Amino acid sequence: MKQREGKPVLEAIDIHVYYRKIAAIKGISFKVHKGEIVSMLGANGAGKTTTLRAISGIVPVKSGEIYLNNKSIKNLATHAITQKGIVHVPEGRHIFPDLSVQENLRVAAFLYEARNHRLFNERLDYVLSLFPRLKERYGQQGGTLSGGEQQMLAIGRALITGGDVLLLDEPSMGLAPNLVTEIFTVISKISATGQTIMLVEQNAAMAMEISHYCYVLETGTLLFEGDPETLKSNNDIAKAYLG
Repeated sequence: MKQREGKPVLEAIDIHVYYRKIAAIKGISFKVHKGEIVSMLGANGAGKTTTLRAISGIVPVKSGEIYLNNKSIKNLATHAITQKGIVHVPEGRHIFPDLSVQENLRVAAFLYEARNHRLFNERLDYVLSLFPRLKERYGQQGGTLSGGEQQMLAIGRALITGGDVLLLDEPSMGLAPNLVTEIFTVISKISATGQTIMLVEQNAAMAMEISHYCYVLETGTLLFEGDPETLKSNNDIAKAYLG
């Protein structure tokens, strides 16, 4: 298994998360290094989405620690975590349906556009180069876009926000196979620029094709970790998650 080098950008140590009295995450630890795509895999209910929600401050962490660039972000307010460099694209996209594509992208720059309009324009040009269809539909309301186009807009909005780590939750959900391929190709292109990405995805085979490292969760516990080739060589894991 290939050795991962340097200090992690994002690290969780023995985190526990509860929904009322029900343990959703039971002491998992993981690391994400700069420039990696790290996938969190597992069946429905494994705790993948909860893990991302805990990182971004949407659900509280009862115990354990989460570090971004070696500084604790555990249980900070979500907007503070975003300011520190975590950008979350949630499951279901959550774009603003009544705003145009342009307005959705511009809202994402509210933290900095007034003082650095050039940075906004640079990021906007980058997003529109990744997703030409968003440029074609620039004045169109978000709610009138197809599911695939809405996913492109959600990812584009995150890139406009900026940040050290991009959290992607089920980007392929509900998309036709050709659009899934297109979305994953773009995620690879984003990674090639040096962007650090943590990916939650039920399409394990597709996720492993672009990932540098994988964690497999089962009912809130860490079942396996390793690079994709090691995961594929584990017969039990491959049978359970790759068919």
